Amino acid sequence: MKQRTTLAGLMLGLAGLFQSGLALAINDMPGGPARFQMNLQPAATKIAEEVATLHWMMLIICTVIFIAVFGVMFYSIYKHRKSLGHQAASFHESTTVEIIWTVVPLLIVIGMALPATKTVVAMKDTTNSDITIKVTGYQWKWGYDYIKGEGEGISFMQTLTTPREQINNQAAKGDTYLMEVDNEVVVPVGKKIRLVTTANDVIHSWTIPAFGLKQDAIPGFVRDTWFRAEKIGTYRGQCSELCGKEHAFMPIVVKVVSDADYSAWVETTKKTLAAAADDPTKTYTMDELKQRGEKVYAANCAACHQPNGKGAGAFPALDGSKIVNGPKEGQQKILLNGKNAMPKWAQLNDVELASVMTFTRNSWGNKTGEVIQPKDFTTARAAK
Repeated sequence: MKQRTTLAGLMLGLAGLFQSGLALAINDMPGGPARFQMNLQPAATKIAEEVATLHWMMLIICTVIFIAVFGVMFYSIYKHRKSLGHQAASFHESTTVEIIWTVVPLLIVIGMALPATKTVVAMKDTTNSDITIKVTGYQWKWGYDYIKGEGEGISFMQTLTTPREQINNQAAKGDTYLMEVDNEVVVPVGKKIRLVTTANDVIHSWTIPAFGLKQDAIPGFVRDTWFRAEKIGTYRGQCSELCGKEHAFMPIVVKVVSDADYSAWVETTKKTLAAAADDPTKTYTMDELKQRGEKVYAANCAACHQPNGKGAGAFPALDGSKIVNGPKEGQQKILLNGKNAMPKWAQLNDVELASVMTFTRNSWGNKTGEVIQPKDFTTARAAK
């Protein structure tokens, strides 16, 4: 009976492992990490190729040194052990040996440092760029402004689009889980792209492994870096500086296209942005503001306050909140200036702020019936 129970338990365990294996049987992520990846991602820039070469060069040199040093040590211990009758030698310093073990490591270090220094210097050379893009880190998204070159004037936010059902394990996860966004950064192949990085709240870090690129974005400081993608395709990365609760939800997606496709994208995007430009002087209806506000809330607020407005942890519930249901000035102040763990949202325009505030004050159990207009935020900003 005991053997049958053990056998049944073993079979159940194997079945569980098999099912787990099927659950984990996902595909390689397009433009991102591959299944069972043991090496760096395939290089898409010359800098990334140099980094990979340095990586292997350093690994080989260190491995050879390790084998040589420990090989000699263990050989000496074994061949000259006391049981064979060997006696420990007694001698004083050897100038020749000391010169050798000083000069040889020095030459090895120089041989490793020279190519590494060359690559680091190249990483910092942001001159003669074709396009300059300002990158701003927010909790927890990225803002992009094309400020020089073809595409100048284009601005947008880049936000995670992975459904909350996948994050909460209520739906199957896709191949680009936590690495998919609403707006991709589009750049032309073979052109030098300069990135100017900064942050709105805490330190973030803009990273694309396939580009061999990682640059911190620091509040109050401006840093810059660059890349030149040699291959058309989509490349993915993430914020690589711990930046708070939703740090894992700050993906970066760059789409590299041909010159012709880039020009077409610039033209289409400028027309789209112009058509969708918000008019802060317009008086909107509640339905218009709630419809827009629901989208703004989903993109900016739901990660912390939850889609149902019930809040989580340090982020209080908005459903039934005294602030949300109280005088509008209190909620406006928090949206513009932040409070405790909540960052300020002054980077949103007046229409977006009015929309999300109207939405929260007239959704779930909140029934204020109050419509917040963009001009209310225009006035609030001016009063600061």
